Amino acid sequence: MTSKKNDKYYLILQGALQVFAENGYHRSQVSKIAKAAGVADGTIYLYFKRKEDILICLFQEKLGELVGKFHESVEGTADAVEALRTVCSIHFSELESNPEFAYVTQIELRQSDLELRKEIGNALKPYIVLIENILEQGIKEQKFRSDLNIKLVRNLIFGAMDEAVTSWLISGRKYSLSDQAEETLSFFLNGVSSGQ
Repeated sequence: MTSKKNDKYYLILQGALQVFAENGYHRSQVSKIAKAAGVADGTIYLYFKRKEDILICLFQEKLGELVGKFHESVEGTADAVEALRTVCSIHFSELESNPEFAYVTQIELRQSDLELRKEIGNALKPYIVLIENILEQGIKEQKFRSDLNIKLVRNLIFGAMDEAVTSWLISGRKYSLSDQAEETLSFFLNGVSSGQ
């Protein structure tokens, strides 16, 4: 796979997102992705060796953008509770505004093979680390309990948000996902707050 990223690379990823969301990853042919991207079939192979690489790069790019937004938003936040509120809010609003990406992350990822899930899990690590850092910050601020099992709690926080998005998709997006952010934060804080 070439490291040179240009407009065609991003067109292919956008086309893949659309095709994966419409057809499911396993039923998506490279020719459909090429058509959605407006490129020749052979052009795909200039950037990606196989269909799995397209999905992995799609996650790396989209999750990279999302983590960038998190860092930008929580960078100046000196308060762990506000940082956690920001993470919940951005997580829900970004996936709500991009239902195709939400569908691919929530539904398709779970149907992928273990090796593919591991690759995509690597793209998710910076997000998990960000949540871990917020928990550590909250402990230092004495707003979160000092006895928290940080590695477990970061996974529980991510998992709860993840499941909320899945439920929203399965319901047919009948309600606002963004409106769930404050209640989700309240639930998290009940579990982690030091009571001070």
